[in-house]
Amino acid sequence: MLRTIGLMSGTSLDGVDAAVVETDGERIGALGKRLTLPYAPALRRDLRLLLDRAQTGIEPEDPFLRDVERRLTERHAEAVAALDARPELIGFHGQTILHRPPRGDGPLGRTWQIGDAMLLSRLAGTAVAYDFRSQDVAMGGQGAPLVPIFHQAMAAALPKPLAVLNLGGVGNLTFLGRDGALVAFDTGPANGPLDDWARKHTGRDHDEGGRLALAGRADGDVLGRLLAHPFLEQPPPKSLDRLDFDRALKEAGAPALSPADGAATLVAFAAIAVAAAGRHLPEAPLQWLVCGGGRRNTALMRALASALEAPVRAVEIAGWDGDALEAQAFGLLAARVARGLPITFPGTTGATRPLPGGRLLGLA
Repeated sequence: MLRTIGLMSGTSLDGVDAAVVETDGERIGALGKRLTLPYAPALRRDLRLLLDRAQTGIEPEDPFLRDVERRLTERHAEAVAALDARPELIGFHGQTILHRPPRGDGPLGRTWQIGDAMLLSRLAGTAVAYDFRSQDVAMGGQGAPLVPIFHQAMAAALPKPLAVLNLGGVGNLTFLGRDGALVAFDTGPANGPLDDWARKHTGRDHDEGGRLALAGRADGDVLGRLLAHPFLEQPPPKSLDRLDFDRALKEAGAPALSPADGAATLVAFAAIAVAAAGRHLPEAPLQWLVCGGGRRNTALMRALASALEAPVRAVEIAGWDGDALEAQAFGLLAARVARGLPITFPGTTGATRPLPGGRLLGLA
């Protein structure tokens, strides 16, 4: 077993999650301390600006990008130091600023995560596994999601079929079948548009507890136009960039809604998108376990309970830590990289076969 620290900075752009995991990449020996270090408002603002600039084109050596990457990496190093766990290996996902997976028979996609692995290794004094997605994309896969193999390990003793739903900036699910089937894909927008909406209309980083959405009513016309988006009917494998639906939201008329009705409409859309994703599963799940920040949004959890035909519960009911799962996953994935084990699979990214991936820096 390796003592690893997994690090994750998700599409919600709220901070870095860090977690200690003892694992051989297949089994989980122990889950240790975890923490979240929020980003300073200036860093969060600059990361959000970087997402916009990456959509229209930004060079890897752009001074602004390099400055943001350095600050991001230093914050990750602070998270490692705060855990004081003396890991043998760090799993460093970095921050996705652009994700354009292949579509159908079109050209190969591109995925771009910023984060300076060499700087992190130097600051932490520890080996680093990083660049988890690019090899899968280069081989024609979606490059996402990566956490399903960790969900499979965590849920080994739970009744199947089971769905694990992560509600970050984008929603993604993992389906675990009775027969060992492993299927995973993105469902659609989740917290990302909601956070942007709350920031614009309330000045807060998110709609805490879903209070704004609970005060409003979903607009049927806008919702209908959003639900006509072809992504919802597209069969998996499929994945999203955080900003993929921004244009659709504008064209559907969302910006004209009141603050409360807009939030309620975004919540309804996120939940119905999850229900639409359920149609692509091999069989109906016995229950949906929800992780990520969205599980704290009462409006979103109520909408999911209404849209899905099985119980919807926060992952804590299974004894999991819903704030730590993605970071823990990258602790396990780091060990898999070190051992040369596959990290992506035909049922998760559309890879033609189980594929190893990632790169290692500093491991003897």
